[in-house]
Amino acid sequence: MRLAVLGAGAVGRSVAELAGEYGHTVTALADSKSAVVDASGIDIESALARKSDEGRVGSLDADAALESEYDALVEATPTTLGDAQPGFDHAREALRADRHVVLANKGPVAERYGELRALERESEGRVQFEATVGGAIPVLSTITDVGAKNVTAVRGVLNGTANFVLSRMAAEGLSYEHVLAEAQDLGVAEADPSFDVDGTDAALKCVILANVLFDGEYTLADAEVAGIRDLPGSALELAAEDGRTIRLVGEVARDGVRVGPRLVPEHGTLAVSGTRNIVQFETEHAGRLNISGRGAGGPETATAVLSDATRLEREE
Repeated sequence: MRLAVLGAGAVGRSVAELAGEYGHTVTALADSKSAVVDASGIDIESALARKSDEGRVGSLDADAALESEYDALVEATPTTLGDAQPGFDHAREALRADRHVVLANKGPVAERYGELRALERESEGRVQFEATVGGAIPVLSTITDVGAKNVTAVRGVLNGTANFVLSRMAAEGLSYEHVLAEAQDLGVAEADPSFDVDGTDAALKCVILANVLFDGEYTLADAEVAGIRDLPGSALELAAEDGRTIRLVGEVARDGVRVGPRLVPEHGTLAVSGTRNIVQFETEHAGRLNISGRGAGGPETATAVLSDATRLEREE
């Protein structure tokens, strides 16, 4: 499948680098300033080297990637809230041209799900977005396989940065500020970690799950969200005395979407450590299902993007 990749950050870069291994060809790659287009397949190594050296992937305007010939648009620009721009407009333009859309960007499915699905119904193209929830973990495809109507609730640890901070605080008795600084030094946390530690990232993923499960039009505004920024180390110490620990847990059910610090058994399923994520499904007939793995990272998330592209190709 011919892919036009929008976004040359960690995920877009990894998609471009790994596409050939999945049998796909990248015919366009764009960052916020520029694009490179070649109908026979762009020179990935050259484009990414130019990005590193000059801060741009090519010599064309960024819009050239959207205007090129491709089978599926990979939307890997940064997630934005509210109107979900420019990601939503990118997806709309591709669908109006009867092209497929593969989203790594959470914005369009977390903030404008109903509009996106309406555009999809009017298009010959389809929308896939496995990469928006859980990175490499096959969360959405599991729901598809089990059947959304057979999943009654989902809960999980869905943000690696917050989980790293909490598990290090618990294991070493360190303060939030100390562990956050360590996470930033290691590249686990951003310079501005608000999106992760305030629970926003996990809430977006839960909103997407609610939309898929209940065919709704949930947005971030519908979620009850609390982060870990103000959690004192003493709370973890008290939890440990009772054989428990604290994790930032997202919960999705028909009565709402919630994200916040929760007490969990110290050696229980939800007590994953480091940057690991876990998702639990409550199902009508199969009981509780658990899947765990790397919930973020360029190559990890790219595997979900490229699996979506392969799925679209098989279904044509």
